[in-house]
Amino acid sequence: MVEVHLYGSLRRYAADSRPDRESVGRLEPRPGETVGTLLEWLGISPAEVSHIFLNGTLLFTRNAMAPWLGYQQARAGAPTQDQGLDFPLRDGDRLGLFAQDMAMLVV
Repeated sequence: MVEVHLYGSLRRYAADSRPDRESVGRLEPRPGETVGTLLEWLGISPAEVSHIFLNGTLLFTRNAMAPWLGYQQARAGAPTQDQGLDFPLRDGDRLGLFAQDMAMLVV
């Protein structure tokens, strides 16, 4: 199973989107499943996503400062633009999907 945690306005894609509930989906990855194909299957446009975390590491962000802030990254290089959508998913992976309204703050 792949656990998908939805944050911000992406919660509306959860089975129970009430704010006092956990917005987590558990899905069986299909052969060849990637982050992008999973988003498509869930009906989530990549344009709605601001950050993607894979197993607690940053896979994708629209924040250009992320590479310089020392976030632990799921892959080498700056995880910006559409990089990360082609990343393969495996059984046991955990995804955190953050909407544009949940952009990371830098203090």
